[in-house]
Amino acid sequence: MTSFHQLAATSLSGQRIAMDDFAGKLVLVVNTASHCGFTPQYAGLETLYKKHYAHGLVILGFPCNQFGKQEPGGADEIAQTCHINYGVSFPMFEKVEVNGTAAHPVFRYLKRELPGLLGGRIMWNFTKFLIGRDGIPLKRFAPISTPEKMEAVIIAALKV
Repeated sequence: MTSFHQLAATSLSGQRIAMDDFAGKLVLVVNTASHCGFTPQYAGLETLYKKHYAHGLVILGFPCNQFGKQEPGGADEIAQTCHINYGVSFPMFEKVEVNGTAAHPVFRYLKRELPGLLGGRIMWNFTKFLIGRDGIPLKRFAPISTPEKMEAVIIAALKV
């Protein structure tokens, strides 16, 4: 059986990143989009990241264009939205699919472990998955769950 730490993904800059690089960290995986009503959550995610990074939190953003075609651009446009418009400093990955036969292995794994209300499908941008320091998925958050509302769960999981 595959575990989170056995997976890998390609960063927005084209570098292969092994998820075992994040072993021992609390990881929040988010499927993102630059032209979505939830896009302002980037600011809250960045605040969480900066506030709790020293305690072991890592946020991983995975742009996705499967919902309303709200991530139409390439890597440069995505980087501009994330870095310039929202000051995102957490790792961002290349655009992926999260549902269907072409779903990225990270999302296939997370949906299998934490299927949610739609029986293993992701319903929209900014669905979030919290993975424990040991690589075991802990909790799935709906797109409407803001970073601010998730902070208490994250603090408890960090055991700060």
